Amino acid sequence: MDVNTYIVVASAGLAGLGMVTVAGLNGWRGWLQLKRQEMDHLHAAGAAQHGAGARIEIADLRERIRKLEAIAAGIEL
Repeated sequence: MDVNTYIVVASAGLAGLGMVTVAGLNGWRGWLQLKRQEMDHLHAAGAAQHGAGARIEIADLRERIRKLEAIAAGIEL
């Protein structure tokens, strides 16, 4: 093979490597964007549930405390 053939093969290899690299970077950026959107969605859903969920959890904790106080006082429920 002559030198020109080596140059063409090397250039084609570099071009192919460049295309694969660009495609990989675009996929990586897309994946990161997807994860950001998932986190934003979860954060927004958590903020929306925070008010009602917190009230339910507080009511549950109050009920547990009431039961523990009754047990400590020796009262059967």
